Amino acid sequence: MFEKLLRQVADFRGDLVRNIKGIRVSQDLFDDLAKDAADRAVAIAAESATRLPSAAPLITRPFDYGTVITFPFVPQNWHATRYSDGMRYGVWYGALELETTVRETLYHWQRFITDSFALDREVVGERRVFQVRCEAILIDLRRAREPRLVDRNDYGFTQQLGSYLSQRAQSGLLAPSARGPGTAAAILRSEALSEVRDLCYLTYRMNPTRDLALVERTPGETWLEIKA
Repeated sequence: MFEKLLRQVADFRGDLVRNIKGIRVSQDLFDDLAKDAADRAVAIAAESATRLPSAAPLITRPFDYGTVITFPFVPQNWHATRYSDGMRYGVWYGALELETTVRETLYHWQRFITDSFALDREVVGERRVFQVRCEAILIDLRRAREPRLVDRNDYGFTQQLGSYLSQRAQSGLLAPSARGPGTAAAILRSEALSEVRDLCYLTYRMNPTRDLALVERTPGETWLEIKA
């Protein structure tokens, strides 16, 4: 079924961009629980003393940088996405371009907001963006003439493709983004990823009753305007 489609590969040695939920300003996790500064200091010390050590905190610490690489590969976090049915394996999504990650994540954030709330006011979401090194042989579908790869709503074909590649222990693929002109990456093996680095923070602003979202890279300054 897929043999004719999977004819090109890329020996990829470069950075992918990963866009996840985050906050621009660090929060005090104990300010609502402690009576005063002394109580807060004790709580912080206790948390530090019991935290599991890690030789690679940028990759493995779940409350720091863990979500950047490991989160999608943990079975409890699997869910249906473009290249996975959410039952047998997880997929790590990134992109070659920052704007592509914005369009991809903004689409899903807009759907969550409009499906969850009937609001006629601005909703604000904050994002944290990373560069992640990828070294792997990836299936290269960037020039593939297959419209089902970029279907905006039906993931049936791409989920079958993802399953096919996962069963054959492939590292992942590069494909056209369904939300814009860029290239999306779907990585199936965590070993292909390393060297997590901060790139930037973003703020998404949207009124669910309208079809326009504003994206800020510098707080208070619109960087992108994207129609829903």
